[in-house]
Amino acid sequence: MRDIRLKKINNSIKDLNSLLSLSKIPLHLVSSDGVILTELSPPPDFCKCICQKSEGVLCEDYTCYSGTQNDIRFNCRFGLQNFIFPIKIEQDFQLYLVGGQVYNRQAIYKKYMINVDSLAREKNQSRELIAKLVGSIKNMEEDQISFCEQIVKYITLNISESLKSTNIKIAQLSFEKNMLEQKVKDLQMKNSFLVVNPHFVFNTLNTIARIAYFEKSYKTEELIYCLSDLLRYNLKQNDKLHTLQKEIENIKKYLYIQKIRFKNRLNYEINIPPKLETYRIPNMILQPIIENALIHGIMPKHEGGSIRITAKEGIDYVTIKVIDNGQGFPAETLSLLTHSDQLSEPSLSCSKNIGLCSTDRRIKHFFGETYGIYIEKSDSSGSIVGITLPNST
Repeated sequence: MRDIRLKKINNSIKDLNSLLSLSKIPLHLVSSDGVILTELSPPPDFCKCICQKSEGVLCEDYTCYSGTQNDIRFNCRFGLQNFIFPIKIEQDFQLYLVGGQVYNRQAIYKKYMINVDSLAREKNQSRELIAKLVGSIKNMEEDQISFCEQIVKYITLNISESLKSTNIKIAQLSFEKNMLEQKVKDLQMKNSFLVVNPHFVFNTLNTIARIAYFEKSYKTEELIYCLSDLLRYNLKQNDKLHTLQKEIENIKKYLYIQKIRFKNRLNYEINIPPKLETYRIPNMILQPIIENALIHGIMPKHEGGSIRITAKEGIDYVTIKVIDNGQGFPAETLSLLTHSDQLSEPSLSCSKNIGLCSTDRRIKHFFGETYGIYIEKSDSSGSIVGITLPNST
């Protein structure tokens, strides 16, 4: 009987995938003794490696609330926001939707109070690994956490009512689900109206650049012009192809801006055969990959690193690669890149890596499902991410 109910719960959860994709936080279906029955969205690597005493079982901060009949929101011992929603099934059988495992942005200071040295000794791990795990914990604004909490509460209610098989209630919840999804769409539409007229942006940037020139702030002037050119290129029509040479010119401006920021911590090299400079590609397909190399590979390293961009022509393919000597991608991003089906379809993972997902879909839109983003390697010595495109010659 319990297996049947679990199956019914999992089916209910599948029906609510569109809402789950909006929650953007770790979420699990667990038993009263803390065993994870279904991992709807994976927890941070920090929680898996540091807090969970055994695989597939929640940490003690959760299990101390087992048996609760009320919705609970609490901070764990490391200051992460968590919540628990009970799903009442039978008198002696109860499940929970638990999630959170993020920092409230106003309490982000707690993240930097974690004693890395002490944890390294306790877990018999390197200090560098513990620091990397701490750095990977996400933070969110309070209103974002509350919104996710509302979605999970609704999902919990939906599951509970579906188990009662009350058709009237199910119909009502289905209506509420549609209303909630419509509300999200309305918010997205509202955001689209907030887009500023690009001509106003460019004119303002150019005005600031001229002021910088008259004040003899020449480097600031150059940075503003680079940013203006990047924005202008980014706003070009997405249904047209541009030369690889034009793409590289804009990538050089992007890397120039980043070089000013990181100074000696960032070096870069671009090697594109002259023959491929006229090869036509969608605009802005390299920038998201380079940005990921910076954020996940170069920035976490104290000494920084280097990025190299190469292109090669094969019989049937043109391959462009972004190579860095950083510390590799986080597990979630690595999983996304190594499973091309996740890149192509909207999902919770994809929503966190929207630049990579959008780029892969655009490539497939122009050239077909055979082409797109792939990962050649990613480890502590660095990453190699490539783009395959058809050879039109």
